[in-house]
Amino acid sequence: MTTHGFTITAEGPFDFGASLRFVEDWPATSALPSDGRALRFAYCAEHDWLPIGVTVTAAPGGVAVATTRAAGPKIRDEVARILSLDVDGAGFAKLGEADPVLGDLQGRSPGLRPVCFWSPWEAACWAVIVQRSSMLIASRLKQRIAERYGATVTVDGRAYPVFPPPVTLLEAGGLGLPAQKEEWLRGIARAALDGLLTTEHLRALDPQEALAELRALPGLGPFSAGLILIRGAGAPDAFPGDEPRLFAILREAYGLPEDAPPAAYRKLAVAWRPYRSWASFLFRASTYGRTDH
Repeated sequence: MTTHGFTITAEGPFDFGASLRFVEDWPATSALPSDGRALRFAYCAEHDWLPIGVTVTAAPGGVAVATTRAAGPKIRDEVARILSLDVDGAGFAKLGEADPVLGDLQGRSPGLRPVCFWSPWEAACWAVIVQRSSMLIASRLKQRIAERYGATVTVDGRAYPVFPPPVTLLEAGGLGLPAQKEEWLRGIARAALDGLLTTEHLRALDPQEALAELRALPGLGPFSAGLILIRGAGAPDAFPGDEPRLFAILREAYGLPEDAPPAAYRKLAVAWRPYRSWASFLFRASTYGRTDH
């Protein structure tokens, strides 16, 4: 099979090995086969909803990318977003100099940047599927939907099922989920087809506007909205207003009182601007592998 290649150069510190290690621990992607050298995945490209397979390996100063179909600027932008290489990270390390708690995390995972969902659309579907479910079960359900309704792409000799695009999911029969979740997914599919779940649209908005717009979609609360904006669209400087799990991690790390209000966490995060999403990601990522989050 013909492959197409390009490179992406990182601006600021970046360690692709750290990204790989995160993917192995992240419940949403931990089932991906890994040889410790390459990240391989398949998804429906956001700009045309056609399936594509991707192989990412380390390269001097960034990554080398091989794709199963022609990769123009839009595909390059999507892969860069997935690895947070579309953001200049030079200033992020400096935040750790002023905040020793954050600096300690950066020291434990130097060069780790947020690894995002393959698209905001997949992030939104994950947010619905995982509600009131364990990560393990949600991952299996999402995989089952991909195998039943999605295309299959061969990447480096291995078949990868692709999570279906919005139009397919909108017309699909039973997805094996509770009826309410299936209805929510169809509503999200309609929103995606209307262009409301694209990276370009969400990141063009002020983060608070984007979060409010996402919360208005069926089945999406504050946590889901934050997940889609931060880990779907890859917005680098958003901070969710109410996320109990993140708040608990920050409370322990900074010694905040149990009854600290959400405003206390938002005030803490002001010092991380313009990388509030990145800092929050490091705190969340520090718990993967020791508990089911």
